[in-house]
Amino acid sequence: MQKIMIIEDDPKIAEHLQSYLIKYRYDVNVVEDFLRVMEVFNEYQPDLVLLDINLPSYDGYYWCRQIRKESICPVIFLSARIGEMDQVMALENGGDDYITKPFHAEVVIAKVRSQLRRAYGEYAVQREERVLAKEGLTLYLERLELTFADKTASLSKKEADIIESLLERHPRIAGREDLLEKLWDDQAYVDENTLNVNIARVRKKFQELGLPDAVETVRGAGYRLNVSTLKGDGQ
Repeated sequence: MQKIMIIEDDPKIAEHLQSYLIKYRYDVNVVEDFLRVMEVFNEYQPDLVLLDINLPSYDGYYWCRQIRKESICPVIFLSARIGEMDQVMALENGGDDYITKPFHAEVVIAKVRSQLRRAYGEYAVQREERVLAKEGLTLYLERLELTFADKTASLSKKEADIIESLLERHPRIAGREDLLEKLWDDQAYVDENTLNVNIARVRKKFQELGLPDAVETVRGAGYRLNVSTLKGDGQ
């Protein structure tokens, strides 16, 4: 039975979500003490989190960042905020999806199922750790780590997804639309600048490894891994 953690300060909404998720055979934990979110998270070890933005003490963006330090489990934001920047902020702070209130419970269930399939669907038949490597560069997808020579950079989930695409598509280009589709279910919620910000963060991770030119921009098309940089560094 997969475990869902609800972080929502409106008791009626939390109870409504809980009853619906239980109906669909999910194990559910509703947070009641909003100063112990991470304690509850670490004890419960959920497979997915439903997270409100407006919360007591610290907002949902803060808690999502804390969760990302511990886990890559899917996080779906729930909020009455309908502004595009609120949705961008949710994704930028580590969220995987965004649902606006008021919502239909069936939509929540569908998105929960979708995120669980994306996160865990292939793991049932795959026991070995997922690793991608090229020219001394190694991406550990489940550890969220990138290594080169004797250096290691910690990654966010979206940074790892981008680097995964660059490695898998090389020597082809990872197109902007392809990256948006891989990173976010609904591209309507994401503007071009959001991808630019994430690419900039990926470049900083490569820079930490001594590879400042590892990501090449192909104007009008997308991005490509510059393998010659890796070879040159290793010589």
